[in-house]
Amino acid sequence: MGLFDIIAILITLSAVFSWINHRFLKMPTAIGLMLIALLVSLALLLPIPGNEALEADAQAMLNSIDFDAAVLHGMLSFLLFAGALHVNLFDLAKQKWVIATLASVGVIGATFLVGTGALVLFWLLGLDVPYIYCLLFGALIAPTDPIAVLGILKSAGAPKSLEVKITGESLFNDGVAVVTFLVLAEIAFGGEHVTVPGVLALFGKEAIGGLLFGLAAGGLAYLMLRRIDNYQVEVLVTLALAAGSYAAAEHLEISAPITVVVAGLLIGNHGRNGAMSQLTQEHLDNFWELVDEVLNAVLFVLIGLEILVLTLSAQYVLAGVLAIPLVLLARAISAGLPIAVMRRFRSFSPGVVTILTWGGLRGGISVALALSLPAGETRDLLVTVTYCVVVFSILVQGLTLGPVVRAMAGRADVEIERTALPDLVADESVGTEAPPPRGSAP
Repeated sequence: MGLFDIIAILITLSAVFSWINHRFLKMPTAIGLMLIALLVSLALLLPIPGNEALEADAQAMLNSIDFDAAVLHGMLSFLLFAGALHVNLFDLAKQKWVIATLASVGVIGATFLVGTGALVLFWLLGLDVPYIYCLLFGALIAPTDPIAVLGILKSAGAPKSLEVKITGESLFNDGVAVVTFLVLAEIAFGGEHVTVPGVLALFGKEAIGGLLFGLAAGGLAYLMLRRIDNYQVEVLVTLALAAGSYAAAEHLEISAPITVVVAGLLIGNHGRNGAMSQLTQEHLDNFWELVDEVLNAVLFVLIGLEILVLTLSAQYVLAGVLAIPLVLLARAISAGLPIAVMRRFRSFSPGVVTILTWGGLRGGISVALALSLPAGETRDLLVTVTYCVVVFSILVQGLTLGPVVRAMAGRADVEIERTALPDLVADESVGTEAPPPRGSAP
């Protein structure tokens, strides 16, 4: 099957599934698309006349797609750039220490918590998995995906500060998790003696190199945008920035995700304010919103279809089901402990750890990293376990996140009423203003 045929099929399926979701299911787009694709895949596995040929064709198409390359070396550059382009740098700066801590300490902590827990879990199930592979699983399942969760947070009335925390963490923890995964992969498959200074040097080169290169590439694009006023050319410059800086960073062996996020933040803020007309901004936003929607639709359809090529043994599926509470517990600890320390210096929205834990959806990056592992039984196990965690996080956590956010907001209302009651009585006696509206801590 040719490349154009594959692209045509995926776009057609994405369009049809999007129409069905919008017309009948009315779920958040990412969740609805993956659910429909998953149901279609499961239907193809049923012993129905004619299904064998369709299943074989679908498996042939999926096997011809390098999911790792398509996501990590293709879609991710545009998805991260589109996400960073619409993040307000001022809002991000106010939450910088929280985001930096969650995206670094949180990711590394979750990696070791999940890795150690997975080692015990696999041993109890009679599965012989080396600890380094368990740590690789911890690294690939650590990054959270903001795609499906942000729309839910907004519709549920989540505090703005919480949206910024989740968005900022998701943008940066992708880069940190990929770097952590690469470091662990070097230890597992590099064939050379690995030292602590060597690991730190590799981590520093990837992260700091990505930051500096992102600033340089974004700065160059900013200078180009300032010298013209033609929205077609300016949109093309941003497209080149997203693709070119990501590809160049990969060749320079520095963090491509961090590079493109930094470049996107620079263009989305300084570029928008100092180098673009209002007309250009409108076209730029419309273009990247469309790119984001189309790529996300294709990505989540692909995730739903991937079940057709998984090794679905009962033991592997059981390991995946049992890994779900492990991943959630690790997320709660890796996010909760840093926030508990930071509460001494700043306040947080009520229920922030609960929402960060339940809203930490996993997506295509986790599946892509799992599929990038060397072929073998351990890879088949980790791919199946990863898929189970991703499907649960998107379908179950994604669909119930709204009620969780509203429940936390209701709890905040009760807390505010209790603490404000004496003041309210005093206010009523002197005819002062009504109580303050429900709000959230920064």
